[in-house]
Amino acid sequence: MTTFSAISAQLEGQAIEVPSWAYGNSGTRFKVFGSAGTPRTVEEKIADAAEVNRHTGLAPLVSLHIPWDLVDDWDALRRHAEGLGIGLGTINSNTFQDDDYKLGALTHTDAAIRQKAIDHHLACIDIMDQTGSRDLKIWLAEGTNYAGQGDIRGRQDRLAESLATIYDRIGDDQRLVLEYKFFEPAFYHTDVPDWGTSYVQVQALGDKAFVCLDTGHHAPGTNIEFIVAQLLRLGKLGSFDFNSRFYADDDLIVGSADPFQLFRIMFEVIRGGGYGPDSQVAFMLDQCHNIEDKIPGQIRSVLNVQEMTARALLVDTEALTKAQAEGDVLGAHEIFTDAFYTDVRADLAAWREERGLPGNPMRAYAESGYQDTIAAERVGGTQASWN
Repeated sequence: MTTFSAISAQLEGQAIEVPSWAYGNSGTRFKVFGSAGTPRTVEEKIADAAEVNRHTGLAPLVSLHIPWDLVDDWDALRRHAEGLGIGLGTINSNTFQDDDYKLGALTHTDAAIRQKAIDHHLACIDIMDQTGSRDLKIWLAEGTNYAGQGDIRGRQDRLAESLATIYDRIGDDQRLVLEYKFFEPAFYHTDVPDWGTSYVQVQALGDKAFVCLDTGHHAPGTNIEFIVAQLLRLGKLGSFDFNSRFYADDDLIVGSADPFQLFRIMFEVIRGGGYGPDSQVAFMLDQCHNIEDKIPGQIRSVLNVQEMTARALLVDTEALTKAQAEGDVLGAHEIFTDAFYTDVRADLAAWREERGLPGNPMRAYAESGYQDTIAAERVGGTQASWN
C-alpha cells in the first residue's frame, strides 16, 4: 500500500470553503436553537470562519448567502475578510423565502415573478463583481405537490429560459453552478431533482455552467460516487456541498454518518482529476449545526474531509488496476478497503505541526478561549439565523 510520506505533498493546497450560514442559529422544522456567541453580523460570521482556517489551514474562503449576508459596502467586507486571512467565495442566491415564489421563481407562470427572480440573480452577480467571487450557486426550491398542479415540461422550458438570461450576465472568469435535490419542499415533483436534470440544463447554457453536487440531496442508497465519476467524465462537476445524512437532507457533519461513503467519493474525485492544483472543482460545506457549537463543528468537518482525502490517496492504484484487470474481485476490494482502514490521524497531526498548525485543531480551539470571548462579547442585537 502507498505510504503517507508518498502522498503528503498532495495534501498541500487543499481548500474546503465554509458557509457563512453555518455560524448562525439553525434547527429543525420545529425549532431554531439559539446559542451564546452566535454572530449578529456577517462580519462576525467571517471572523468565526477565519478561526476555522487559523486552526486547520483548510478553509481559506467563506461563501455568502444573499440576502442573509447583504451589506452596503462590499469592498469593505472583502477587506475585512482579507485582514483576517481569508477571502470571500461562492455567492448563493435565495428564491425560497419570498411569498411571491410560493408556486415557483425561475419556473413561475407569471413573467413578472420570473423576472423578479432573475433580477435577484443578476444582483448576486453584481456582488460577485465586487467581491471577486468566482461562482454563483443556484438551488431552487421549486416544484409541485400534486399531480396536475403544474405543467412539468413547461416549467422546464421556463427554467431553461430564465437560466439562460442569468448565464448571459456571467463574466469571463465567473461560473454558474446549479444544485439539485430530489425532494423538499416540493413533494410530487421537483424541478431540478437529480444530477441528470441539472446536467441537461447547464450543458445547454455553455462552458461556464456546471453541476453542484450536495452529498445530502439523494435518495437513500444512491451511489453518489458513481455520479461523481460521471460528472467528471463529462467535465461538468463544478462543486460539492459536503454534509452527511442518515435519512434525507439532514445537513449533519460530513463523514459523520458514513465515513466510508466520503472515502469512496474522494477516491473517485481523485481518480477523475477533480482534486489537485489543476482542478476547478470547488469543495464546500453546506451544514447546519443545530445542537453542537458552530466553530468546532466546522473544524471537525474540514478535518474529516482532509482525513478521507488522505486515505483515498493511499489506495495503491497500480495494484488495484492490476487486480481489476485480472478479475480478482476480493483482491481488488481488499486493496481498496485497506486504504480506508488505515489510521492517518497521527500522520496528519505531524503534517500540520510541520506547517505551523496545531496537531489537534479541535483541542487547540477549545483551549484558545475564543468561544468564551465571543459568548461574553456578543450580547445584545439579533443573532443570525436562516429562519
